[in-house]
Amino acid sequence: MKISCVLLTMGTRPAELRRAINSVFEQEGADIEVVVVSNGADLPDLPDNVIRVQLPENRGIPEGRNHGVKAASGDIILFLDDDGWYRSRDLARHVNERFEADPALGALSFRIADPDGGPDQRRHVPRLRVGDSQRSSRVTTFLGGACAIRRTAFEKGGGLPGGFFYAHEETDLAWRILDAGYHIEYDADAVMYHPAVAPTRHDDFYRLNARNRVWLARRNLPWPVAAGYLATWVGITLVRERSLSALRTWFQGFKEGWREDPGPRNPMSWSTVWRMTRAGRPPII
Repeated sequence: MKISCVLLTMGTRPAELRRAINSVFEQEGADIEVVVVSNGADLPDLPDNVIRVQLPENRGIPEGRNHGVKAASGDIILFLDDDGWYRSRDLARHVNERFEADPALGALSFRIADPDGGPDQRRHVPRLRVGDSQRSSRVTTFLGGACAIRRTAFEKGGGLPGGFFYAHEETDLAWRILDAGYHIEYDADAVMYHPAVAPTRHDDFYRLNARNRVWLARRNLPWPVAAGYLATWVGITLVRERSLSALRTWFQGFKEGWREDPGPRNPMSWSTVWRMTRAGRPPII
């Protein structure tokens, strides 16, 4: 199976981008191409065999990756952050073998390791009971910048929701992939290196986190489940967050999620809700 790796950049990390590209081209035993999408910035010098996609403005993470997939020709799509890189030269071969062996496998979520040797971050393990980060399992979502997706599953899921701009876009696609009949796995043997950073570094983190959670429910969940999902996350946010300004911003985004159009609604079947529950994460949290 041919593999394409899509890297999204805003042109601010040329050295890190080159490191990421080199880690892809160093992969052994796999047919692989690299697509670099510039999200509203000039591209730095790149190797001649890199496919370039130049967007005139910052279209956000999901829409930028969608443009990368359109330019790619692979049967399997890797998404890699421009400040991440692959540790093993066998990762692409490992991914290829996983997808060839299991036609129902829609996506793989990779383990993110700290290059400085720190512990794996719990938020990077996409399951409720994180447990041992080096234990693989079936899951109901994946990490957007550290994953592999079967192209047919990506297309049946409708691609990433471009309007989300940032936050929860991979969960939206994951739920639609699951509803199309595929399954998703967290593969602890597929490792990506990435510096340890906090998601709150993004200026719009709290607003987009809340708005897109509402959109996620409105687009994908049966209404009784959507009500439980959103009520649960309101409660979790009130318990977790100590900053009043952050809470105000979060609830502004929550209201925005109801006022604005989230895009097409296609609620998942109750059988998908049950499959997610059996996998350990019912779509109420």
